[in-house]
Amino acid sequence: MGARILVIDDNAANLELMLYLLRAFGHAVVGKVDGIEGLKAARADDYDLILSDVLMPGMDGYELARRLTSDGHSGRLVAVTALAMVGDRDRMLAAGFDAYISKPIDPETFIMQIDELLPADRRSRKAGA
Repeated sequence: MGARILVIDDNAANLELMLYLLRAFGHAVVGKVDGIEGLKAARADDYDLILSDVLMPGMDGYELARRLTSDGHSGRLVAVTALAMVGDRDRMLAAGFDAYISKPIDPETFIMQIDELLPADRRSRKAGA
């Protein structure tokens, strides 16, 4: 059985690519276009993994991570970002992210990166096929 994954990204092309890849590998996914809608979705349902852009208008990924952490969110929270400056990784982890994936995502390796973040029983059905 695949994982339940929430994907939050204000860039429509990035959002659609991640949703497409995750669905193709058997995951149940929900997409949201900003941090506010993402926070509402995360609070309304239980997700194994939340993937979030960091730089978004309104509520950015840092604020989303802080709020989810203070809510006691139990799933993994992963930043998907182009930020790669010295200190960005530490800042993301300090905000409450568990890991990060660099943008632009590589469709060839994206699912393997996701599977490494999931429990064995929630990994992709087609992984390695």
